[in-house]
Amino acid sequence: MTIKVYSPNQQVLEAYDRGKIDVQKPIGFPHQDSVVRRVGPLFYWSWAYTKTEGGIGLHPHQGFEIMTYVINGQLTHGDTLGTKSTVGTGGVQVMQTGSGVSHEESVKGPDAEMFQIWLEPHLSQALKRVPTYAEYQNEHFPVSSPAQGVHVKTLIGEGAPIHLVTDAKMWDMTVEPGRAHEQVVPAGFSWAALAIRGNGSWMDVSAGSESSSVPFVHRDFNVIDAGGTDKRIKLRNDADAPLRVFMIEVPTTVDYPLYNKGR
Repeated sequence: MTIKVYSPNQQVLEAYDRGKIDVQKPIGFPHQDSVVRRVGPLFYWSWAYTKTEGGIGLHPHQGFEIMTYVINGQLTHGDTLGTKSTVGTGGVQVMQTGSGVSHEESVKGPDAEMFQIWLEPHLSQALKRVPTYAEYQNEHFPVSSPAQGVHVKTLIGEGAPIHLVTDAKMWDMTVEPGRAHEQVVPAGFSWAALAIRGNGSWMDVSAGSESSSVPFVHRDFNVIDAGGTDKRIKLRNDADAPLRVFMIEVPTTVDYPLYNKGR
């Protein structure tokens, strides 16, 4: 098993819409110099913020499955399928772009914040599919408390309404100060996790005892590869403020060709 932590200066930092939208990308576009190029079929991840509002004009996509999660504010989506859709805090917009679709998006605050995730199915098959769009509001997603002081919102996985072609699970986790959450990374899978609030640490507790902790801080990007056996990982909040981590589980390798992002 490996646990790697990447600071913001190892990610991509840029701005859109004439500086209105600030963006941090744990995984950037092919031409951008993020240290992590992909995690299995997880191909792109951006984390955007605007104090007021901003937008991105009409642009095309093909093949990929694109999920946009509103952490705070409102996100409006329009596309060449005829869609006009707005979701608020906690809501999700999903495009399965298939044979091709163009879309535009605008985000409105105050203090609006969102993720956009691209996942890669088997592209030669995906390009034959009719593109689709779906929206989900915050109340559509299950929330659980698997331990005291731990709150988990499942975005993709058991009980959640989103179903993709790409093999992936996603969670929005909050851990209160002094608390911890344990979860298994299955053999052959990896976690990609972004600390959007607070500081914490990871520990491998799969052998029944705690290993040395691997610390991370706010805005760090974490990649945990289970390797060939299941690993039970403890996510611990060591600070005096809530820890919020957005986590994606994907297969470390897939049995189909992936797009070569190169350098």
